[in-house]
Amino acid sequence: MAQLWGGRFTKQTDELVNEFNASLKFDRRLFEQDIRGSLAHAAMLTAQGILSEEEGALIRDGLTRIRTAAESGDLKIEGDYEDIHSFVEANLIGLIGDAGKKLHTGRSRNDQVAVDMRLYIRDEIDETKKLIASLLGTVCRIMEENTDTYMAGFTHLQKAQPVTLAHHFGAYFEMFRRDYERLVSIRDRMNVCPLGSGALAGTTYPLDREMTASLLDFDRPCENSMDGVSDRDYVIEYLDALSIIMMHLSRLSEEIIIWNSNEYRFVELDDTYATGSSIMPQKKNPDIAELIRGKTGRVYGALTSMLVTMKALPLAYDKDMQEDKEMTFDAIDTTKGCITLMTGMLGSMTFNKERMERSAQQGFSNATDAADYLVRKGVPFRDAHGMIGRLVLRCISLGVSMDELPLAEYRAESESFDEDIYQAISLKSCVSKRLTKGAPGGMPAEIAGAKAFLSGIS
Repeated sequence: MAQLWGGRFTKQTDELVNEFNASLKFDRRLFEQDIRGSLAHAAMLTAQGILSEEEGALIRDGLTRIRTAAESGDLKIEGDYEDIHSFVEANLIGLIGDAGKKLHTGRSRNDQVAVDMRLYIRDEIDETKKLIASLLGTVCRIMEENTDTYMAGFTHLQKAQPVTLAHHFGAYFEMFRRDYERLVSIRDRMNVCPLGSGALAGTTYPLDREMTASLLDFDRPCENSMDGVSDRDYVIEYLDALSIIMMHLSRLSEEIIIWNSNEYRFVELDDTYATGSSIMPQKKNPDIAELIRGKTGRVYGALTSMLVTMKALPLAYDKDMQEDKEMTFDAIDTTKGCITLMTGMLGSMTFNKERMERSAQQGFSNATDAADYLVRKGVPFRDAHGMIGRLVLRCISLGVSMDELPLAEYRAESESFDEDIYQAISLKSCVSKRLTKGAPGGMPAEIAGAKAFLSGIS
């Protein structure tokens, strides 16, 4: 196995140990980041006179050729190498000779992998932000198109009060907006450069850490070299953000699953985002929504594993931290895939508006508004609450909604009822009267705010 160490050893490492210790099979994903970090390090070493101009040019040319060869497929990132760092360095030495052996001057694999991971997580945060922005755009479009789509809002999965589909999806817009903002915050906080920290205590070479940080678009170098190589809290924060994103996707998936059921029939999934049954020809299953819901636990597992891995590590670097990669890579891939699928599924979904409205009427979601009607007529709310409760029971016994209950039934409960009760409890009236900030009657302003946010992140 190609290794960057060995002079101190008199025996060959056991092959099983080599396999157990090696990480190329998964940290190969850091290839581009490793090249970028190495190019910046070589440029800084050259500027500081630690490498000659000729050596710096040879290393820069060699790294560029390795990158090009890998991108074209002429160079496969595989073989008997311990990790991505040894792969790049060995190939560099093979291309340019002894000058390649000088690239690692003033650098340890500890700060090398730390900068690779920061670059990688930063890149992935940017990609995740783009996907969330696209999802937000789809949600905003649903809001714009459904300000007059009346439905019941739910508590305890019971019909509660009238809202609109726009208002319902407005809640998810706010959730995903916070997810986006959380990613921005994490990126800002993690954008410091550990390169130059060495193994843990810096180096005696006159490194220009500010230059390296600038070349790699970091805000500044890390303040403490031990911290630079030994913490992965930015990975944990990102996994936490991904877990919250998945939680929001899972909640929305659960509603889609419920709304797609025969009992609800609020939505019709596009055929491209549904599957059938191998035995029951009538089935159209919401498998994508179910898989998003199921994969949420997978991302949670990555967060928990990372927390457990880091919880008792003494300073500074420990090999345990090699375990940060596979689980993180999987969580990133899973979450990005789920965001993309949710965006497509929502964008192609059809809403059964008439059924939603009829369901709201049949579920007595306007009962609170009927009580408020009596309060406006001078009836104390607690008395009004009891009267409407009895009228709901009467509706149930007659098999009608409150909109269909004869006025005589209302007046038998209270002389305060008049013909205008029907207007007062219409779904449109119930929604339009709720004008407090954030309520369904204020959707034009809420949608305008959502569009303004989207224009600011596009």
